[in-house]
Amino acid sequence: MINLRKRLHLKTLGLAGAGLSIMSLQGCSGMALSAADQNNGEVTTDDEQQWLQADAIIAGISPTQFPAREFLITDYGAKASSGFDNTAAIKAAIAACNAAGGGRVVVPQGRFETGAVHLLSDVNLHLQQNAVLSFYTDAAHYMPYVMTRWEGVELMGLSPLIYAFEQENIAVTGDGILEGNGSNSAWWPWKGDWERRSWDYDASVDQALTRTPLFGMAERSVPVSERVFAENFLRPPFIQPYGCKRVLIDGVTIRNSPFWLINPVLSEDVIVRNVNFISYGPNSDGCNPESCNRVLIENCLFDTGDDCIALKSGRNNDGRRLATPVQNVVIQDCVMRAGHGGVVLGSEISGGARNIFARRCRMSSPNLARGIRVKTNSVRGGLIENIYIRDIEIGEVRDAIVINFFYEEGDAGQFMPQVKNLHISNLQVKKAQRAFVLRGFERAPITGVSLHNVHFKQTDSLGILENVAQLDQLDLTLNGQELKL
Repeated sequence: MINLRKRLHLKTLGLAGAGLSIMSLQGCSGMALSAADQNNGEVTTDDEQQWLQADAIIAGISPTQFPAREFLITDYGAKASSGFDNTAAIKAAIAACNAAGGGRVVVPQGRFETGAVHLLSDVNLHLQQNAVLSFYTDAAHYMPYVMTRWEGVELMGLSPLIYAFEQENIAVTGDGILEGNGSNSAWWPWKGDWERRSWDYDASVDQALTRTPLFGMAERSVPVSERVFAENFLRPPFIQPYGCKRVLIDGVTIRNSPFWLINPVLSEDVIVRNVNFISYGPNSDGCNPESCNRVLIENCLFDTGDDCIALKSGRNNDGRRLATPVQNVVIQDCVMRAGHGGVVLGSEISGGARNIFARRCRMSSPNLARGIRVKTNSVRGGLIENIYIRDIEIGEVRDAIVINFFYEEGDAGQFMPQVKNLHISNLQVKKAQRAFVLRGFERAPITGVSLHNVHFKQTDSLGILENVAQLDQLDLTLNGQELKL
């Protein structure tokens, strides 16, 4: 095995005439994969054993259950009238449902304007067909502050639009629409002077006014209770169950979020199913489980302004303080369109990630920047291990497979990112600008990556490979020709 420890740029590789054997990096991936078990490029027996773990994770998720009771929000004073604030009526319906022992709080057909909705245990917030919960865009409706996490850092901040704190057996279901009303004139300008902004910049509401001091507090280990800002310009996530158990989000369409769309934090037994994620604003990540255990994301549609699915576990010192990985996650049968990445780990990954499975997903869009993406750095650190990805179809993408240790701060810390047992099999990429962007550190190269039955059909460039020390490959082709890395 040859360790690649110098930067290799392959921007304009001539793919028609020249041979594609760029370098020899034959070696073991660190996974329990036996070459004797290979069968015409298919996944191995040991790999199939690993996928039994994915089925076991799904079977081990404790489901939500609700009594057959309904609490119609209009019975508590709600009105589908423009200008009518339904916050108090929805709160009353949720309280009554919880006090009765649980059931469904029903939003009927119509458009209901509201501020923050706080779920309680045993409550299923259910939106009927043609029901719309339309959320206000003024920060006053998301006060008082609550315990929350923003880009992997805890603080007392604006309430998420739909929030639950240390509740059990909660759900948001139905065929209706959750409308966040993010736009170039509301919420999104708080992103600040962003390179891709389409709004007029207003320095007085730039998120940096809060983000920079917050991150400084976290690095100094200031207690969370003291991370309070008189003026807070951190856009709230749409749905955030925080420290909850048994969570279901099923069927709804989420549009125009201020920030991340679904963001379970420190929660267990989470199912996100049949959800349409439609939001093109800044940081419009679709589903971002942080430091969660036993998560299923399935049959969802992602069309977003940032990563479709990003698994996270806290940022820098704050992530290491809590030291809680995102683990035992299964992603399956999802469709990804626009986004910065399809299936992503990081960048707030300081608590680590393990036992992650993604299968039978389809990705394609001229606006899909990356297919499979790992992003971290030496300030984040974190151990990323036992990642299994298979049966993925990518139609059109810029970069198909990305592992980037130089994200944001780059190599500016002492916490080496680690990737172990990342296995990609049965990946078909129809059209990509670059097959790979693999960028490790010279002092901490990328290791433990396995590529089996991976085919790039129409690709402009092999891409970038920098400091890659271990790469196990089997049946790898680029533009119809065998590729040996």
